[in-house]
Amino acid sequence: METMRERFFDVTADLLDQDPRIALLLADISAASFTEAARRHPDRVINVGIREQLLIGAAGGMALTGMRPIAHTFASFLVERPFEQVKLDLEHQGVGAVLVSAAGSYDWPAGGRTHMAPGDVALLDTLPGWTVHVPGHPDEAETLLRHAAADGDTKVYVRLSVHQNADARPVTPGRFLRVREGRHGVVLAVGPMLDAVLDATEGLDVTVLYAATVRPFDAAGLRAALGERPDVVLVEPYLAGTSANEAHAALADRPHRVLGLGVPREEHRHYGSIPEHLAAYGLDAAGLRDRITSHLW
Repeated sequence: METMRERFFDVTADLLDQDPRIALLLADISAASFTEAARRHPDRVINVGIREQLLIGAAGGMALTGMRPIAHTFASFLVERPFEQVKLDLEHQGVGAVLVSAAGSYDWPAGGRTHMAPGDVALLDTLPGWTVHVPGHPDEAETLLRHAAADGDTKVYVRLSVHQNADARPVTPGRFLRVREGRHGVVLAVGPMLDAVLDATEGLDVTVLYAATVRPFDAAGLRAALGERPDVVLVEPYLAGTSANEAHAALADRPHRVLGLGVPREEHRHYGSIPEHLAAYGLDAAGLRDRITSHLW
């Protein structure tokens, strides 16, 4: 099956051909996949080498000239390592860019802790005004990438992963999608967690919402789905509880309960595979069902 990252290669090459404002900045990662695009657009496909701070700084400089830069590398090198540049060269300068990551929380277990970034979305939450897309399928990734590239001078983070759902959903940027109806609370599945959530909640009387965009948080969509029982379970493919404050704010005027499930703070010091990491985090269908039922019943 095609991965989201492979779709990113094709979509970005097409965007470079179609829009002279688009520029692509790389830090060695994925550079070989853009050889032909770099040949066609040598002034707008730039590989800065393994210099992630420069990657973001150059994106900020290009944005100041009116271009729409797309910066890409692994999540730990795109958000965590150059965070000061994200804060100063984008946020402080008042310019936008599209940051597209790969290998987030557990995509490449053999890469070890240096290649895992479960705290990336939580870290960006310390800055105002970011749009954060977490697609669960290559088709959704294309929709959100094209929307981000055309979205003026905004600050957008697109979190791609090897972990993905079997089928694409008709996502709308900034809106939650109601996938299943129920009466006893809401389970909000983010990006690639949807398939496991649907398996975990099979036969349970709950509403399942799907989020491919988590910032801005669709407070109205959550409120509309709750009905009379304001119990919420968030299932995110990164740090557990990252969106808990957003859910609390959405329901601030009524008593409610929120359970945040995701990657724990404690570090798992084993390599393993993606399914093994999901099981260890309690994010496989069996682990989710136990924790969802314990919270809602």
